[in-house]
Amino acid sequence: MGKSTDRSLARHRRRKRVRKKIFGTRDRPRLSLHKSNRYIYAQLIDDTEGKTLVFASSTKSSKTKGPSAKSLKVAEDLGKRLAGELKKRGIKQLVLDRNGYPYHGRIKIIAEVLRSQGIIF
Repeated sequence: MGKSTDRSLARHRRRKRVRKKIFGTRDRPRLSLHKSNRYIYAQLIDDTEGKTLVFASSTKSSKTKGPSAKSLKVAEDLGKRLAGELKKRGIKQLVLDRNGYPYHGRIKIIAEVLRSQGIIF
């Protein structure tokens, strides 16, 4: 097996282990973050009903000429847009689901921006 395959399997094992323990409700939905090679996706999920409450991605901000979608600036913009949408819907608390990604870089920036906007998790 290659190095990237081992890394991918390790991430999936971490994701399954953590996902057993966290659960989103109506009052405290789960914020699921996903990184592709090009974009960042964020969903706010109510697991009791199985519905996505809010969706945001970096695809909109990268269509215009500007910073790369892998930059921390794009993650910061995504966090601000997501925080605005959460405030509009009256959501003040959530559970963070990193999907097995380490808590640094773009994931950490999104979390810190949400915390600075008053979202509790």
